[in-house]
Amino acid sequence: MAEEHEAAESGGVGEPGRGTAGGPAVSVPRGLSSTANHAPKRKLILHMDLNNTILVSDSVTGQGTVAALDYFLTTVTWGRMSKRGRWEWLSESASMFPPCSDAASYYSQFGRLPGFTSAAGRRFKGLLDEHLELLRWPEGIEKDRQLSVKGEDGRLYHWILPSFFQLIRDLAREGREFAIVFRTFGTDLPRVLKAVSRAVEEGAHPLFPDLPELKLSVDMTPGKIRCSKKGIVLSRAEDRLSTCDGERGLYQYLSSVQGLSGFQDHFDWWAANTYSIRGGKPLWIDPFDQDVQHIFIDDNIRQNDEDTIVSPKVFLEPDGPHTRTACISELYDISLVQTDLLRAISDHSYFTRRVHICLENYESNLQNGTV
Repeated sequence: MAEEHEAAESGGVGEPGRGTAGGPAVSVPRGLSSTANHAPKRKLILHMDLNNTILVSDSVTGQGTVAALDYFLTTVTWGRMSKRGRWEWLSESASMFPPCSDAASYYSQFGRLPGFTSAAGRRFKGLLDEHLELLRWPEGIEKDRQLSVKGEDGRLYHWILPSFFQLIRDLAREGREFAIVFRTFGTDLPRVLKAVSRAVEEGAHPLFPDLPELKLSVDMTPGKIRCSKKGIVLSRAEDRLSTCDGERGLYQYLSSVQGLSGFQDHFDWWAANTYSIRGGKPLWIDPFDQDVQHIFIDDNIRQNDEDTIVSPKVFLEPDGPHTRTACISELYDISLVQTDLLRAISDHSYFTRRVHICLENYESNLQNGTV
């Protein structure tokens, strides 16, 4: 499974420009102004991945904070094989995009190898140490059984990135109606819901003790989304919806969610579809809906439809039942955001700024009639 992280925001780490793989990109203005001047009337539904998006760990592979970040660096450092069959580095720093057309990430060339920055990638050891330091749990604050985690080096780290909680605080301060839906293939969802509940309902996070003032609720019951050739079934507790009854019902259900909740997506279906857009996490988008905007944030979103993790399903007409699968490039930075993990660690406003970019581009395309 390819897991390179190839795209970032304008001004992100080493981004040379937007790709066009998978179809023509929607033309949107790149000079973005603050959304503070826009009436925050459209409800936001933010679908957010967990591992390498808001978590720097992986329960499936058993990687702790140090190993997960070390691994991530193999996906954003670039080189190529020489004519003599030797690996040549083409990058001295991390980059979401390859520096040239024949570059390959270290991961895509050699696979998942432990101890990257202690061996072949030792030139990036400083980058690892810098971001581990930024992830440190506040000194002098006792560990929290849900919100902090002990790394392999014995040090305490944030389990959930502070930039995620900053996003919640920022959207609330803007007066915007929003809901967050965690979407993951992994097994961390129940623990994440419990940890988020401690932060937003109990005020347990030392950096964000005021979150309970926002009166956000957390649905502690994880849901499931399962896909097959027959269709897609969404279930949670007593709720069950299927595309056999029409896709509009699933869109309306997800548009109506409140607070924070989550669904485990269908990894085996993605794998069976060669990790392509055909088996990705489904995202329904109604470009005619003036009241709701859905945005998916995931580190594995790419503009190459044969190697991406979300399957965008765009309705063809107002209130209509039929959708088409849109190319990733059509919705990139409009309804789809690929996480730049290093920026999400180093900049607490990272997710807020990425959401603002999508808001601006969505509004511009609405006005131009191109969404």
